[in-house]
Amino acid sequence: MPTAAPSFAPPEPSLKARLRRAERLHHLKAGALILPLAAFLAVTFLIPIGDMMRRAVHDPELAQVWPGVTAAIDDWQPRTEAPGEAVFAALAADLGQSKADRTLAVAARRLNSDYPGARSLLFSSARKLPETAESWRATLIHIDERWAEPELWAAIDRASGPLTAFFLLQAVDLERTPTGQLRPVPEQEAVFLDILGRTFAVALTVTLLCLALGFPVAYLLATLPPHLSNPMMILVLLPFWTSLLVRTAAWVVLLQDQGLVNNALIWLGLLDEPARLIFNRIGVIIAMTHVLLPFLVLPLYSVMKGIPKLYMRTALSLGARPTVAFLKVYLPQTLPGIVAGTLLTFIIALGYYITPALVGGAADQMISYFIAFYTAETVNWGMAAALGSVLLVTTLILFATYARLVRAGATPAGR
Repeated sequence: MPTAAPSFAPPEPSLKARLRRAERLHHLKAGALILPLAAFLAVTFLIPIGDMMRRAVHDPELAQVWPGVTAAIDDWQPRTEAPGEAVFAALAADLGQSKADRTLAVAARRLNSDYPGARSLLFSSARKLPETAESWRATLIHIDERWAEPELWAAIDRASGPLTAFFLLQAVDLERTPTGQLRPVPEQEAVFLDILGRTFAVALTVTLLCLALGFPVAYLLATLPPHLSNPMMILVLLPFWTSLLVRTAAWVVLLQDQGLVNNALIWLGLLDEPARLIFNRIGVIIAMTHVLLPFLVLPLYSVMKGIPKLYMRTALSLGARPTVAFLKVYLPQTLPGIVAGTLLTFIIALGYYITPALVGGAADQMISYFIAFYTAETVNWGMAAALGSVLLVTTLILFATYARLVRAGATPAGR
């Protein structure tokens, strides 16, 4: 009787291989689920931030309208005096061409941000420029003596692109000399460090006030029975149902000289005449604190709600005074909520624009106001991007420092 041919079926994969395959499949499914969110964040968050930081160092405007002089100025030596005839000849050609192409305003706008008076210089020189000259260097200097200044040519060199550090240096009140050395800008022009410090000071003040006001509210919401805490939670959430512009305008009405706040203070005898509570720093801080308070209460409340009441009762039963039990037992457990709430409030406060613009005065505007100014009013995208980049990097540094300090303080407690 003939025997059956032996079969050579592949061996079954081991249990370990099957587990690895199942785990890879699980990871692929999880990645597919978060892929739409990752794409959304990349398109609406990461790409705009990357483009902003690119614009802070990308400077192609002058090279597009003046290709000759921006290429010729690379050979400018020494940089303590005006360049030679070749660079002036390229400048004359570019001036004439940009005048004919009606692009002189582009060069004037870019140079005027670095060298005050450049706009009038360019237009008057282009208007008086002859068709031919034996020496373009002597001709242009004769038209306007400022063409002999190394500072002007240094500004042209800095604007030659395509990459520049000019906007970032201006955002921190620094500039380069014609020889390339860094130096502070003149005192009357040094404004951005003061604005950045003002922005962080206002944001920190508002955050601390929100913490001082929000901690008792969150504690009350977390400890009250549901039939009392739920209506109070609605009051906390109520500002979210009202437009930010409406809330800010309401504070303008309340804080004005004949507003409700001043009338109440005079009626109580605390003031003899209306106090100035609006269009100054006080009004900005009051309005921003009101707007941002829910952003601190909600994270703090969610953490407090999860702390068992048994801990406090146990500490009291073991002989601890209520204050000691609160500080030693309850307060450390609220640290995650405090960290989350203060960070959220502080970061949102840094970028506030509407409230300071409506309630604050000229000396109370934060950095967001100037970013909007350079974006919409002067169309100086490089300066707006540089200010935004400085604010972003400074915020990230402070965030990393704050997180490290919190971890260092929490480690001994955890041990």
